[in-house]
Amino acid sequence: MPTIAIVVISVTIAANAAIAVADLARAKFVLANGAEVGVPESWLPGLAALKGAGAAGLLLGFLDLPVVAAMAAAGLVLFYVGALIAHVRARVFYNIAFPGAFFGLAVASLVSTATY
Repeated sequence: MPTIAIVVISVTIAANAAIAVADLARAKFVLANGAEVGVPESWLPGLAALKGAGAAGLLLGFLDLPVVAAMAAAGLVLFYVGALIAHVRARVFYNIAFPGAFFGLAVASLVSTATY
């Protein structure tokens, strides 16, 4: 696997694991953002589980399970498409770069899984 793929996937794993922990900890910025875009607080554990599952699936790619990693990356792409749609529907654009960055990392990871 090329070094750039390792770096991209590792950053995606770290970012998604960190935001999953923030969701579970009900960090103030998570609660504020969720309220602005209309995501109920009761959804946070489920959303954290999806982000954590994506990170774990990408990690399994390093253990020679590239199909699992590709499916995890595709799941994260779809997840963050949903996050971007939530921001657009709520007309919350000042911080749309955050789900946009996570979306970009997920897309880059999906592309990187093709290099296995």
